[in-house]
Amino acid sequence: MNSGAEKLIEMRKARGFTQKDMADRLKLDVSGYSKRESGQTKIRIGQWVELAKMLNVPVDDIYEEDETQSWTFKDNATGNYGANTIYITVPEALMETQLKYMRKLEEEISELKQLLVKM
Repeated sequence: MNSGAEKLIEMRKARGFTQKDMADRLKLDVSGYSKRESGQTKIRIGQWVELAKMLNVPVDDIYEEDETQSWTFKDNATGNYGANTIYITVPEALMETQLKYMRKLEEEISELKQLLVKM
């Protein structure tokens, strides 16, 4: 088990959350969440963010920079996800920068939708 998952388990228990509580937040079944805590399945970046929100801690309190994150890429020609999973290391600073950028884009999308409704 990786240290990020160990920190996650420790904080989850300290705050009185069950694995079911956490699974519900991630829209998983309990066995799917359990596999993430045990290290059988990698926790995706977005899931780390959701878990940190639920535990009311910064992501870097539970996430370890040396952990690998799973990314799958969709083939635009076929619409299928690739069979090969690529593992990369995502430093916390990069992840935070990307999340800020994504939030900004979501704000812009929301503003554009409001403009379209007014038309």
